[in-house]
Amino acid sequence: MGKELKKIKKRNEIPDELKWDLTKVYKSEKELTAELDEIQNEIKKVDELRRTLAQGSVFLKTALKHYFKIEQKVVKTYVFASMLNDQDTNDKKSQGLFSQVQQMYAKFAAAFSWLEPELLTLSEEKLNSYYENDQELLEYKKYIEDVLARKDHLLSDKEEKVLASASDIFSTPENIFGILNNADLKFPQVTDEKGNIVELSHGLFEKLLESDNREVRKNAFQALYKTYDQFQNTFAAALAVNVHIHNFQANIRNYPDAISAALESNNIPISVYDTLVEKVNDKLSLLHRYIEIRKELLELDSVHMYDLYTPITKLPDQEYNYENSKKIALKALNVFGDDYTHVVKKAFESRWIDVVENVGKRSGAYSSGMFETPPYILLNWQDNLESLFTLVHEMGHSMHSYLSNHNQPYQYSDYSIFVAEIASTTNENILTQYLLDNTDDLEFKASILNHYLDGFKGTVYRQTQFAEFERWIHDQDKAGLPLTSQELNNKYANLNEHYYGPKIVNDPEIALEWSRIPHFYYNFYVYQYATGFAAASALAKKISKEGPKSYLKFLKSGSSELPIEVVKQAGVDMTKPDYLDDAFAVFEQRLNELEGILKKIKIKQNRN
Repeated sequence: MGKELKKIKKRNEIPDELKWDLTKVYKSEKELTAELDEIQNEIKKVDELRRTLAQGSVFLKTALKHYFKIEQKVVKTYVFASMLNDQDTNDKKSQGLFSQVQQMYAKFAAAFSWLEPELLTLSEEKLNSYYENDQELLEYKKYIEDVLARKDHLLSDKEEKVLASASDIFSTPENIFGILNNADLKFPQVTDEKGNIVELSHGLFEKLLESDNREVRKNAFQALYKTYDQFQNTFAAALAVNVHIHNFQANIRNYPDAISAALESNNIPISVYDTLVEKVNDKLSLLHRYIEIRKELLELDSVHMYDLYTPITKLPDQEYNYENSKKIALKALNVFGDDYTHVVKKAFESRWIDVVENVGKRSGAYSSGMFETPPYILLNWQDNLESLFTLVHEMGHSMHSYLSNHNQPYQYSDYSIFVAEIASTTNENILTQYLLDNTDDLEFKASILNHYLDGFKGTVYRQTQFAEFERWIHDQDKAGLPLTSQELNNKYANLNEHYYGPKIVNDPEIALEWSRIPHFYYNFYVYQYATGFAAASALAKKISKEGPKSYLKFLKSGSSELPIEVVKQAGVDMTKPDYLDDAFAVFEQRLNELEGILKKIKIKQNRN
């Protein structure tokens, strides 16, 4: 019969056990409002601390303590309001609260805009005498040294205050994108592989692209991009302004370009970025080979962009519902020891996870939280293998946050974004190896290898493609060249054709993919997915041979040292290209392994 319209549930129709419990942050919105009032009062006292740092160590310590005390409260309000907003972006009250918190963040930043410039007036000799006089100040020494290292890029007290006051204005393009992408876009109805008429959504789109039915994939692909096509000029305008803001901020802070500003903030050499792009371009032939395997196994005359996500091997019947997936995740992550899995169980049992999709919910998945809160996880569960991997991926982020928060003081508890994707993708690698090691089923092994290769394609190749595009849009703006939808479409289409090569049809719709990628608003973030995945490959191999001791130390380090040094202590030197060579070696090895298994399956089928 089929033809049943399946509607996405509203927030109030979702069972509580599948929703995160934000009362662990604030028991009510009233409590949040009271916290904001308290922050406002604390901010009023900040001006009393100005021009006191040179008067003695006790004044510097007082100023730093007050700064981190208020920051901690502001970050907590931001985490709460952003998650409240993300769980239902249609909720006007949540939108208002989030806007209010963003404004408070700007006020806080403006109130302390004098702190770093005034720190720069203190001589090294004076600071050393402060450390000798007050050992408690040593807790802030790395923070002070990081500020001093940015001396050439900090502005005057007045200029810093102006920039800080405009922080909520600078976030406007990203906010416009978020509201348009998650709340205002209305996707059409499509037919799934069972003949049901369903409402297309971000989460369902990804599931439909995995369908065995090519017409289902094609129709979902075309329907989604037809919607984006209607708003491509608005998306282009938002992205162009966002890029211009990045270049403006870099220029005013005396950086040669936006990429230098973004990477130097984490002490990452640009050579790390350049080496990634160079290495990936050198290895595009492996991606083309994988696409050729897809074409052969799917028995296609030609491969289209909507053919890249459907599994090329059929998974044996196994229910990847949320309950079963939690059990698999715990078994796989057991390699990290009982202390680690104890916290994972707590995450499952204490409602740290928002599991299923609802109307207005932010698309995708992420881990959030801060020093005082649980490391929450947002999911849009789809009962497939990809959702299991997403759960394990986000749990990697959350465990990284949990261990950093519980082993570092507040000021060093938040790890650098450069290392942020390492823990998550290490978890994915661990899960892949666990699934391969615990089956003799050739078809299941083939499907897991297929998943790994797809993950590598999507993380190393695709994110590096994004990284090239991101650098281009910033270079275009810096040169005073336009970033209209036409220029963005043309560049993206050409770059896509270069990456995927002659073995694939460069569908015209793919030119619009840039318009739905939130990470292009994150200021040179995407390359770290690729470097993180490659580093995780090396770390996962090291953990399987030597155990998790050095890796767990990495998870506990927070920002207590430079990010490059933190990873190096775990066993991977990301200033050298070796880790990328190792990652591509694993990709090629598993590509060979998949081909070998598929030949065995074919021989077995012929015999039967």
